[in-house]
Amino acid sequence: MVEVEALRAEMQLERDPWPTTRAGAEVEVRAAASEEEIMAASALFDGPVRAAWAERFVAEPTHHLLFAYADNTPVGMVSGMEITHPDKGTEMLLYELGVDEEHRRRGVGTVLVREMLRTARERGCGGMWVPLETDNEPALRTYRSAGGDRESDAAMVWTISAPGSR
Repeated sequence: MVEVEALRAEMQLERDPWPTTRAGAEVEVRAAASEEEIMAASALFDGPVRAAWAERFVAEPTHHLLFAYADNTPVGMVSGMEITHPDKGTEMLLYELGVDEEHRRRGVGTVLVREMLRTARERGCGGMWVPLETDNEPALRTYRSAGGDRESDAAMVWTISAPGSR
């Protein structure tokens, strides 16, 4: 799990309503409010977005999906889910981060991660963590620049798919 220091988190939470990327571009970050909004940004996801799944995601109050917009066009997204465990409390799992190819290496991903951290703090989460491959250098740089600390190396041993889920 990646714990973020409280002081650093507080500093990250103090920001203008329009975050600025490293390249100086302003982006507007908004929470997804509808299945239609998610469908309109489907190019940012790893695979095809299904309307029923998007609708279910938006309806779940512990699921969070933020979009970064530049000139009213979605250029990045981050999703997270609150997970509560009896001995850990509630934490935010940063599930997926995606930035349009044309907008990468400009700080859009960092802005999105910081905004998800803001959401986690507002929701009372004690920390935020993200699973990723340890050789994914672009992702590691993004999470470091957003204030993340690498706590350990981890490996996913297997994937279990529910019947009919793919």
